[in-house]
Amino acid sequence: MAVEDEGLRVFQSVKIKIGEAKNLPSYPGPSKMRDCYCTVNLDQEEVFRTKIVEKSLCPFYGEDFYCEIPRSFRHLSFYIFDRDVFRRDSIIGKVAIQKEDLQKYHNRDTWFQLQHVDADSEVQGKVHLELRLSEVITDTGVVCHKLATRIVECQGLPIVNGQCDPYATVTLAGPFRQVASHLRVSVLVLGVTRPCSYSKKSHFDFEEEDVDKLEIRVDLWNASNLKFGDEFLGELRIPLKVLRQSSSYEAWYFLQPRDNGSKSLKPDDLGSLRLNVVYTEDHVFSSDYYRPLRDLLLKSADVEPVSASAAHILGEVCREKQEAAVPLVRLFLHYGRVVPFISAIAGAEVTRTQATGTCWGDVEVVAQNHIICQSHKPCEIDPVKLKDGENLENNMENLRQYVDRVFHAITESGVSCPTVMCDIFFSLREAAAKRFQDDPDVRYTAVSSFIFLRFFAPAILSPNLFQLTPHHTDPQTSRTLTLISKTVQTLGSLSKSKSASFKESYMATFYEFFNEQKYADAVKNFLDLISSSGRRDPKSVEQPILLKEGFMIKRAQGRKRFGMKNFKKRWFRLTNHEFTYHKSKGDQPLYSISIENILAVEKLEEESFKMKNMFQVIQPERALYIQANNCVEAKDWIDILTKVSQCNQKRLTVYHPSAYLGGHWLCCRASSDSAPGCSPCTSGLPANIQLDIDGDRETERIYSLFNSYMSKLEKMQEACGSKSVYDGPEQEEYSTFVIDDPQETYKTLKQVIAGVGALEQEHAQYKRDKFKKTRYGSQEHPIGDKSFQNYIRQQSETSTHSI
Repeated sequence: MAVEDEGLRVFQSVKIKIGEAKNLPSYPGPSKMRDCYCTVNLDQEEVFRTKIVEKSLCPFYGEDFYCEIPRSFRHLSFYIFDRDVFRRDSIIGKVAIQKEDLQKYHNRDTWFQLQHVDADSEVQGKVHLELRLSEVITDTGVVCHKLATRIVECQGLPIVNGQCDPYATVTLAGPFRQVASHLRVSVLVLGVTRPCSYSKKSHFDFEEEDVDKLEIRVDLWNASNLKFGDEFLGELRIPLKVLRQSSSYEAWYFLQPRDNGSKSLKPDDLGSLRLNVVYTEDHVFSSDYYRPLRDLLLKSADVEPVSASAAHILGEVCREKQEAAVPLVRLFLHYGRVVPFISAIAGAEVTRTQATGTCWGDVEVVAQNHIICQSHKPCEIDPVKLKDGENLENNMENLRQYVDRVFHAITESGVSCPTVMCDIFFSLREAAAKRFQDDPDVRYTAVSSFIFLRFFAPAILSPNLFQLTPHHTDPQTSRTLTLISKTVQTLGSLSKSKSASFKESYMATFYEFFNEQKYADAVKNFLDLISSSGRRDPKSVEQPILLKEGFMIKRAQGRKRFGMKNFKKRWFRLTNHEFTYHKSKGDQPLYSISIENILAVEKLEEESFKMKNMFQVIQPERALYIQANNCVEAKDWIDILTKVSQCNQKRLTVYHPSAYLGGHWLCCRASSDSAPGCSPCTSGLPANIQLDIDGDRETERIYSLFNSYMSKLEKMQEACGSKSVYDGPEQEEYSTFVIDDPQETYKTLKQVIAGVGALEQEHAQYKRDKFKKTRYGSQEHPIGDKSFQNYIRQQSETSTHSI
């Protein structure tokens, strides 16, 4: 979800590895151990929760989390909770990283000390405040001053029990006196006058010279029905000297914690948490800005040799192949160039290969087969590692059943292989067959080396990395998956000498179960199916595919004339056929919406029910109003529901952004519940893979990668020059680069560096122009915005340096 900013779209994403915590304070009970979990929060909004690790003061989580961030935030926070089955879970401590500091820890494991959590220091949100000082004459002829304080708007306040019901207390404070007013946010006005007699708390005398000593303090609270009392949301402190130049003043402020928020806390050691955080901000211009670099990348498949192409060069300079592969493949998919490029890469690699057993590609793909061992039968077959009471023959039989289940799941999944992947495998098979004409089996081994070694084996071994399981597996299951992966990989390799494939004698013995021709035939049939180009009608896959499920809160739709339209928690389930909700997971559906009956999926404005993170699934008769658990979940549901229903012929072009309540639509005040929508829908385009990918954003990512590895690009240029004029032994500093044609590679490098440099200048100019136009205290950069203050300081330093 992009934030529009004067023609520039801003995307935020974060990838987090939650490692382990250590030295947590012991529980004040006999066992001293704790049952802990960790949450990921945008400010105070929880967007992810790990599993619970029981009975440990050094819990290992080993969990990964990725999300597109759909809103602005000030802190990325991590809380360690101790589960209490009888009472509310207690917070042990937290790690809070300011947004502007995230780059300090970019993509490296870091240990963070846990800090105390204090309700008075947990703040988020911003406030638009107005102050106005005016003179009035009383009935007695005395000139008085009246100070009016008004909160125009609040944004980004935390959600408490699904809602936020804020009010404010306003205090005019000075060295010797203070007066407070307690008012609702919507009618917040405080009068300060200088009357003859001081009779009300909201009135008192002050002299003109006292203004510099006075300040307005605004405290925001959330009205709570709980016995714990109202929650503190944050405060503002504004000195009255802001009114010296003008009688009126208005600005946006970030809420701040109370001054005494953490002074009384003991500096106890709460332990530490290991994290790896990758925060990315993509600032995307319009398409024209990217044309030179994009065209250079898209013609990579036509460059001879392919190692001299821009796409290949990106893979050469990037530290990890995956960071280059993901945006490249998505860009090529968007423009229909992925098959020619991968065919060129495969052909080049096959040409370099001296033996047929080492052919595979370099592009990683996401596994779609759910290969998960859900039960925990013992499967250890190493006699040395057997536990007491375990039987080797029983364990072998358990493992054989698991291998059979996984093997059949793989070999029967060929019909579900995406067409674009079939075309890639077809190209790989043809290239290998042309290179090794004397080997009749190379058309199988070339593809099997790729699909089993790079695709299925990793998915079996680490299912959490492919979103097949939410967590890292426990040690016993991990060991079982390792044994399954080894066996399946050997089955898929079609190796003629099976026993030689294993270093361990117990694995060779176990493999005797699978020395039957039917296994080799099943692999070959599967490989023939997935490497036959254009062989399948996509409508032949009719089995419903589960896309997403989870608990959310829905509003009763009022299908009965006098039914209560209340809110209830339900289990939602989305497949490519229907969207349903159930009382609990596994129950029969209470209500079902066919995908073709979804006319639009849009956000629901907060004013409808005073609830955040709501969206609506619009049907022909009515709209289903749903509240997700957090902003990330809401965005995920909206995105996937929109994509799965984009082909529907009756999709709406306009909708109502607010609900129909009290006999009219809150957005346009139309009285008929069937009145046409008043706002254009955000998405109504046909669904296909090109539209699901943002080509400009992928090009921006590739530009950012090239820019961050500029020193390597320049080093590669030097290597091309060295190879062109010197034919002796290769210098060690250049040996890491694959350069088949120095002159062609140099020419491409020159174009890449020029294209990246031009985009870098555009970004720098945009920042300078924005800096000139932006006011500190605006809605975009409220007072208290440290990132903007840092930018101002950097610009000042740059200007001074230039002078």
